[in-house]
Order: sequence, then C-alpha cells, then structure tokens
Amino acid sequence: MTDPTSQTCHIRFSEAEIRRHAEQSHIRQLRDLRYPPLLLRFAAGRARASWLIVRHAQGRSTSIKLGNWPDLPVRAAVDLLPGKLAALTADPSAAVRVSGWLTVADLLDWYAGRVAADRNLSGKRRGTVQSLIKRQLRPRVGALRLLEVDRAALDEQMIWPMQATYSLAYTRQAFGLLKLSFRQAFKLKKLTVDPLAGMVFTDFTEAAIRPKPCALRPQQLPALLERLAGLWEKRPADVLLALMMLCHGTRLGETRQARWVNVDLSEVGEWFIPAADTKTGTEHRLPITRPVSALLGAYRDRQQAKGYDGAWLFPRGDGRPWTDRQASAVFERLGGGEWTSHDLRKLARSTWADLGVDYLIGELLLNHALDDLDAAYIHTHAMALKRDALERWHLWLEARGLSFFATGTTPGRAEQATSVQAAGAGGWL
Repeated sequence: MTDPTSQTCHIRFSEAEIRRHAEQSHIRQLRDLRYPPLLLRFAAGRARASWLIVRHAQGRSTSIKLGNWPDLPVRAAVDLLPGKLAALTADPSAAVRVSGWLTVADLLDWYAGRVAADRNLSGKRRGTVQSLIKRQLRPRVGALRLLEVDRAALDEQMIWPMQATYSLAYTRQAFGLLKLSFRQAFKLKKLTVDPLAGMVFTDFTEAAIRPKPCALRPQQLPALLERLAGLWEKRPADVLLALMMLCHGTRLGETRQARWVNVDLSEVGEWFIPAADTKTGTEHRLPITRPVSALLGAYRDRQQAKGYDGAWLFPRGDGRPWTDRQASAVFERLGGGEWTSHDLRKLARSTWADLGVDYLIGELLLNHALDDLDAAYIHTHAMALKRDALERWHLWLEARGLSFFATGTTPGRAEQATSVQAAGAGGWL
C-alpha cells in the first residue's frame, strides 16, 4: 500500500520486494508494519538505500541511520533492530556514539592524540597523519555530526572538493585515514556503529589512480653525476645522500638514518638497515660493491679529517641524524623542483628492469614485502643475487660518471669502466 503524499510504501521486507520497488522511481521509502521503527529510504541512484530507525518523542520525529542496503541485508537489519532500540532507550545517540563525541572533529582529535603517543609509528608517519587531520579532514568534515556521516555527506564536503584541487592519490590517502580513525574507534567500542564500514574510495570515483611518472630518465644520469662531482668538495654529505639512494634504490628515511656501525666496508661487506628505520618494518641488507665501498671510504676520511668520528653518515650536530626536513632540503637544492628523492628510487628500479634484473630481485632490493611463496623461492640465494644485480647496476653507473668518486680518481677526469660492453644487455639473472 502506497501513501501518495509521503511516497512511502508499506510492504513485507524481503530482498526481492526491495529490488522490485527500487525500480519504481516514485517510491521514496519502504516500511513494514511488523517493524514500525524501521524504514528503508532509497538513494538517488536507486541501487542503494539507507536503513533508518525512526523515533517519535515530544512531538518530533528523529531518524538514526542503522546501515546501508544491500550491504546490510533485510535479515541482518531486522536482527539488529531490537538491540539498537534498547541502546537508544538508554541514550538517544547510542546508535553512533558511546564516548560523548558529537562531531567528527571529536573523533579526529582522539585519533590524533593516539597517533602522537604511538611509539611504533615513525616520526614521518605521525607527521603525515597530523598534517592530514589538521589541513584536510578537520576543516572539511570536522563540523559534521556523527549521526550525519554517510556517503553523500563525505562526497559533498570532502571527496569531490578535494579531487578538484589535489591529486586523486592524495584524496584517497585522506579518505583512508578518515576510515581508519572510524574503524579504530569502533574496534575500541568508542562507537557502536562504524558509518564508514563498507565504503571504498571507488564509491566516489572510478577514475584510475596512475603512478606519477619518473621525472628522471637514464639519459640524464651523466649530467646529474657530473653535477654531483662538482659539488663533492663543497657539499659531500648532499652528494653522498643522493648517490646512496641512486645506487641502492633506498628510501629517503632509510638513507638519512644510516649509521657507520651498520656499514661493513670489507670485500663482501653490506649495509644493514634496521627494521625500525624501514617503512615496511622489515630489516634490510644491501651488498656493498667496490665503487660504493670506495665512495664511503673517501667520505669517512673527509668526516674524520674535519674532526667528526661519530655514529652517523649524515649527522646534524646534536648527536642525531638529519631530520626528514633537512634531508628533503638536499633534493630541493639538487632537483630545483624538477625531480625529488623518490625519482632516484624510481629510476633505479626501471633501469634494473632494463638491465635484465629478475623482478623478485628488484623487489628485494627495494625492500618490498613478498608473499610467502616468493620469499621461500628467493630466500636461499637472496644475498648473492642482490650482489650480482648491484654490481651490474654500479658498473653501468660507472660508465656514466660514478667512477669519479672512486679512490684515486682526480676531479674532472672521471674514468670510464672498461668492462661495460654488456651493461645494456638483458637476459641475466
């Protein structure tokens, strides 16, 4: 039976009946006389709908969202109804909150405090979270009442305005953080309902998020290495930071925190990066090749000649390594806004592929997480295979100017490696 004034149709709730009425555009919402408080309201596209609990008190009607159909099917909605009604009797807002929060800003402030006190997160990660909350989430959705959070509200106030100004990748990152904060609050029973459960970024846009292309090409390396050679006398630390990232494909945070105690310059030495310094939380071991050993030895001699005999490759003067901001400033100077530190990592990875480096070896060198099967397959000979890959890569770099930094090479007379005929050939490993 349909009320033409309210556009409400009374039915017996079932999946089939809901789908049938979804095709009738003049019907806005459905009710079932067996469950008076429960109402199903169709969204604009008619493929989805919201389950609402409608309550009448003191001459007013209020509705509280229970979930989304078809994510929450009829049987689940009916089963949830008694418990939600009982909770509402004790606290009218209990369908969403149990911690005294009224708005999204209250939840975000709580989550920001947790992140700030989480010693398991890197300083960079904590800074990223705090920045996203302060600059994006709080200004855009902070005033939104928890009871009002749904796809339409997020799309209107956050997702669509952000994608018009920022990249889709950054917009997705902000959405992911908002979703994480709600999920954490729900798990800890700060909320009785997670209104973002079931939401995914593709609900808002199906546009593909493509990786940002590398701003450096292999053809630019001779000029880049020549420029670094020219800076070697004046800014050796800047040069070493760039070369270590280029030679090994490491991340900025991993590289700036390198310690001498973790650098072995013996004939089969390695650079050990502790799990605490890596993005993945997995320790990383990189073989040190002949040219890199020569580079590091020369750099260490320079440090000691200037009176520094401390722990860090990149000390800032107070017993600690460079901050992320100090390290980033190096690439602002070197790249001039045209490329960043991450482009060195991208360039290394793409050139490894061109040189025929096995895909799994490349993933190991980048310290990407491998599934159990891949890890088992590669584990036995991993270090030897990584050394082979880096020796080929560094030989290729020597032919383009890295040999300048080898012991005995004089400024302006970069020697060319003599065994580079195969440097561009594939099919190895």
